[in-house]
Amino acid sequence: MVGAVADLLDAGRLKLYCVDSYDAQSWSNTAIPVEERARQHGRYESWIVDEVVPWIRTDCGESAAPVATLGCSLGAFHAANFALKRADIFPLAMCLSGNYDPAAWQGWGERGTEAYFNNPVDYVSHLHGDHLDWLRGRVNLLLVCGQGQWEDTTGSLESTRRFAALLADKRIKHELDLWGHDVPHDWPSWRAQLAHHMPRFC
Repeated sequence: MVGAVADLLDAGRLKLYCVDSYDAQSWSNTAIPVEERARQHGRYESWIVDEVVPWIRTDCGESAAPVATLGCSLGAFHAANFALKRADIFPLAMCLSGNYDPAAWQGWGERGTEAYFNNPVDYVSHLHGDHLDWLRGRVNLLLVCGQGQWEDTTGSLESTRRFAALLADKRIKHELDLWGHDVPHDWPSWRAQLAHHMPRFC
């Protein structure tokens, strides 16, 4: 993935910060119920917002461009969720082959407040009023997905289409880019998609 944008990095147009996920302790931890997974994700979110982002701003300087989020597969969910919840920090999300509805993932247990506020399909559908107006002027999501192998079995293709329709209904700025039936849910696809889209954002 780094090599896919090497020319932008070498030209000084882009800086990448590759942050470890916390999914093994949160969303992918099948030993705990969904609500607890969402609580664990909250620890990760706090670390990103309170420690990683200030470090990035210090590293880049006060005049730095806004921070964008980027992710593939489960990372695409994270990218969208962070941008929608904290558009003041992350005004752009680049989401490749994501599934944006944790309620559709295999899981068990009660889904309470923590799960709700980490499910973009749920909370975006209920956005209204001043906050929705603010979000419309602040955030932009790029939703990219292939239509080849594994994009159906992971639920990514259906979820991407459904999420794009929801964003359109709420008039939240977004772009839907569906690649061909020969484009699978895999790293070569995401490298090509990143190389294709990133230059226009930096």
